[in-house]
Amino acid sequence: MKIAVGLSGGVDSAVAAFLLKEQGHEVVGAIMTLWKDDYKKSVKGNACFGPDEKEDIEEVQRICDFLKIDFHQINCSEEYEKKVLSNFNNEYIAGRTPNPCVLCNNNIKFGTLPELLFASGMKFEKFATGHYVNVEYDPVSDIYLLKKGMDKKKDQSYFLYRLSQKQLSRSIFPLGGLTKKDVRKIAKKANIPVHEKPESQDFYSGDYSDLIKAKPMNGDFINLKGEKIGSHKGIWKYTIGQRKGLGISAPAPYYVIAIDAKRNQITLGSKEDLLSKGLIAEDINILVKTLPEKAKAKIRSTATEMDCSVKVSDNDMEIVFNEMQSAITPGQSVVLYENNTVLAGGIIKTSF
Repeated sequence: MKIAVGLSGGVDSAVAAFLLKEQGHEVVGAIMTLWKDDYKKSVKGNACFGPDEKEDIEEVQRICDFLKIDFHQINCSEEYEKKVLSNFNNEYIAGRTPNPCVLCNNNIKFGTLPELLFASGMKFEKFATGHYVNVEYDPVSDIYLLKKGMDKKKDQSYFLYRLSQKQLSRSIFPLGGLTKKDVRKIAKKANIPVHEKPESQDFYSGDYSDLIKAKPMNGDFINLKGEKIGSHKGIWKYTIGQRKGLGISAPAPYYVIAIDAKRNQITLGSKEDLLSKGLIAEDINILVKTLPEKAKAKIRSTATEMDCSVKVSDNDMEIVFNEMQSAITPGQSVVLYENNTVLAGGIIKTSF
């Protein structure tokens, strides 16, 4: 089988390509380029999006040379700017906190990249990445199911919940049954060039203000009574649950409770004021035939799954938790699970 592998220059995708070749597949490597030199460059480290992309391209070339596979460089910067960076900018200006990795995966990494690669004349049957997830075909429901990776600490299913059936049907995840420790061992034993390379920690390691096209706009910090208690320098600098960097002295810590873009106000309160019983999500993607009324939900990638009830109306999804949840954040994704299967997900619109 001919398989295109999305390579990042890191150890995970490199091992994915190595394993597929070891299995006897015809493998080609491809890296998507996202950076434009006209972006600001206040970056201080390795990230998915940044000016150090040239180093990643060189690493991918080394990996392909080592594996003796074809190397392809696909420019996805225009689509990335339209579908990811534009959303990132607009969401922060609207007082929401987006997750660019979620949008990048279904729109760019599993969308634009393989599509442009295919359009360039490179014909392949499957597309693979180094994500720690699994995909299984269910003959009963006749759909492809997204499953958690075996390594629970590295599981990346939260970031892939927006993949379509078409994308899942053509995807292969060689690392789904491995742990990160396993992957490092494989890379070291095979002497893959990047076996000791550290992981990227975020999508962008610079100041987010570099990417947000907004003029400085001072506004008010208010308390839950509506009284002014301080001033801020732009709502896009804050997120729900934030405690540090508020610049306000008080007997007890203040937390960001709500952000009102129309009034240019940020409401501060106590940690207890962050608690909510449920949320409404929009722009939802359901990955199963029938969505159960009871499930477990994650309100951010690092959160613990919590029991909840689910109700879908049009393209909105209401989730009510069995226990109060802290800092439910508009713009972030909520993802539903049943055991190891991803059921659905959506963008958090509001909490209640």
